[in-house]
Amino acid sequence: MSRRRWAALTVLTLTVTAAACGGGGGNAAPSPGRTLSSGTPLPKGDIDAFTWVSYAEPPTLDYVHAFDYPQNMVLSNVCESLMRWTPELKEEPGLAEKYEQRDPKTLVYTIRKGVKFHSGAEMTADDVVASLNRHLDEKVGSYWISTFRNVESITKTGPMEVTVTFKQPDALFNLEMGASPGTVASAASLQAKGKAFGTADGGLDCTGPFKLGTWTKGQSIRLDRFDGYWGDRARSGKVTFTFVPDAAARTNALVTGEADGSWMVPAASVARLRSSGAGTVHGGPNLTTANLIVSDLKNGTLADVRVRRALSLAIDRQGLAKAAFGDYSSPSLVPGPTESWRNVGAAKPPAPAVTRDVEAAKKLVAEAGAQGKKIVIATTNTGPEMSVISNAVQAAAQEIGLAAEVRTIAPDAYTALFSDPEARKGIDLFPTFWYLSATDPLELYGLFQTGQFENYGGFSDPAYDKLVAAAEVEFDRVKRAQLTAELQATVATQLPWIPLADLDNVMFIGKRVTGAPTSISYLYYPWAADIGAAG
Repeated sequence: MSRRRWAALTVLTLTVTAAACGGGGGNAAPSPGRTLSSGTPLPKGDIDAFTWVSYAEPPTLDYVHAFDYPQNMVLSNVCESLMRWTPELKEEPGLAEKYEQRDPKTLVYTIRKGVKFHSGAEMTADDVVASLNRHLDEKVGSYWISTFRNVESITKTGPMEVTVTFKQPDALFNLEMGASPGTVASAASLQAKGKAFGTADGGLDCTGPFKLGTWTKGQSIRLDRFDGYWGDRARSGKVTFTFVPDAAARTNALVTGEADGSWMVPAASVARLRSSGAGTVHGGPNLTTANLIVSDLKNGTLADVRVRRALSLAIDRQGLAKAAFGDYSSPSLVPGPTESWRNVGAAKPPAPAVTRDVEAAKKLVAEAGAQGKKIVIATTNTGPEMSVISNAVQAAAQEIGLAAEVRTIAPDAYTALFSDPEARKGIDLFPTFWYLSATDPLELYGLFQTGQFENYGGFSDPAYDKLVAAAEVEFDRVKRAQLTAELQATVATQLPWIPLADLDNVMFIGKRVTGAPTSISYLYYPWAADIGAAG
């Protein structure tokens, strides 16, 4: 399922995912220094409050524009979706009590009864229809519009029933309803607040275990427990999110106990946090990978697949991953995350061995007549890992006879690479950290279909397009995965993106609290409600 990867995510992620790397099928074995966790121990009691530190303040909490870590880690505790993404990265009913795929073009949701908004009003089908239809309103400018690209209509077909009718079948749509696209807010509040909905002034009216308390711009957001919650009562009375862009300052807050936890711990902080005695560093399941995007597959040195393969062969992925991402590292030869295959059993493709062969790479460059030809690698000053990546790629290119320039551009210019074709002119490669919002590898491999927005380099293969189309209408998960494995094999050979590493979700949690999941589920699962007293 193609989706727009917004620039804030791309740039800000670079400064904070330094410790995140994952392993498994499709990638190399994990680093020996890395211990993965499926979760933290259950709490022994409730607590009055805890504090979580984030690297940035959310620009908004409006779910239609919630497409980055800072806003989603907050919003997941306040607003809920039709489906729920669990800590195990599976889907289960959420605000929809059940769903039925009545035919390939008709999906019916039965809405859960007795659910109250924070205002006290009871949720109905009207709220669901209003919330989902916002994504189809061009004036709203939803960042998730491509999730709804196959939708014909979303209508109320009963007091607690909503029917989604499709122009063509869409096997991933229901999975996406566990993320921001499936969020339900009060229709009355949406109408009353308008553009102010989700802002510090306009607030939110949703159904989650916490309600929005105080948003002090530039400093913090406080959430208060919602006692009218339909599910399990939150273990904490309040949770405060503080915004600390500086990695060293965030680490100090964790070591001193000023903050009780944080996601996306910087690699440089891991050793200090481990030895501090203040808490525990956890690595958990993730759906994020580090890749190099080839920005022009029609012109330039990398238009020849032999040169792309040569560069891929020459990169020292083991050294790069260790230097850029620390102990939590797993070099990868495929752009999709290992964990995206976790729900398909034997349909998961085997892991290709990560090898480096400089001599073979030199031969490919010679065959392509590319000796001395130039490539430009875009980078920006958003974190040390960017320098590690750009320098490693430049060294690999030079070693096999290419002339490689590292071009450092401003963060805003880097951001523009993901939205403006003009900004990509004269650039051959740029790094990305890409995450999925559903546990299905097709979400990533669908990006390389001809004409997709995120198909930045213009990859085009009629056979590939046909296979994507077949996978998108295949509702059997295992059969869809088998088709997607073929897509992955093509991408790994043609290299529209050059893979670097699979990333774990790295979290620190202080010793006075426990209960948090360790997976990337925190983006859409109400994780803060699970945190309570450790002793």
